[in-house]
Amino acid sequence: MSTPSENPPNSALPDLGRTVPALARYVPAARRIVQRVAFWTAIVLPFLYLPLLAGGLSSASVTLAFLGLLALNALAIVVGHPHTRERD
Repeated sequence: MSTPSENPPNSALPDLGRTVPALARYVPAARRIVQRVAFWTAIVLPFLYLPLLAGGLSSASVTLAFLGLLALNALAIVVGHPHTRERD
């Protein structure tokens, strides 16, 4: 049998006291990346409407695809709105 001093409880778990602050410094950079991608997605996504609208929204699947793109574009606009050009 092992004694409690040999195998401390939860020794396989990371020390969250050190891990969380270390990860927290990456949050602003990750937020900027997500905002940048969403901003440019909101700009490019309307070009995908053109083939759907040119062919007409006659079938249910095309109409659902158009509405899905519209919803995705709205989400990209909301998420990407705070993006600003970074000055070097």
